[in-house]
Amino acid sequence: MALPNYYAILEVSTDASLEEIKQAYRRLARLCHPDISKGINDRYIKQLNEAYNVLSDTAKRTVYDIKRLEELQRIVALETLILQRKKILREQKMSWKQGMIGFVREFKKNLRDS
Repeated sequence: MALPNYYAILEVSTDASLEEIKQAYRRLARLCHPDISKGINDRYIKQLNEAYNVLSDTAKRTVYDIKRLEELQRIVALETLILQRKKILREQKMSWKQGMIGFVREFKKNLRDS
């Protein structure tokens, strides 16, 4: 399951201070308040509260940042493996004629060495 991007939810940068996070949360909470905005989804408000809960606590934020980095590393590793696999498949393509010529060369080479 993908980790939610709490920084994007609160509209702050990854190096934001606790004060900036608090200001962003209060601003967004005010905008999403049911008395002010009637069409706001409860799910968004829950995400907002969850993001603030994690990013405002230093220990939780550290754990979240570590998990986020691990997820990014996993994604980069998978993309690298996929690209390498595609490259290998592209390099392995040869015609039947090229395969036969290579086989005959190797066969002759082995006969000479024997």
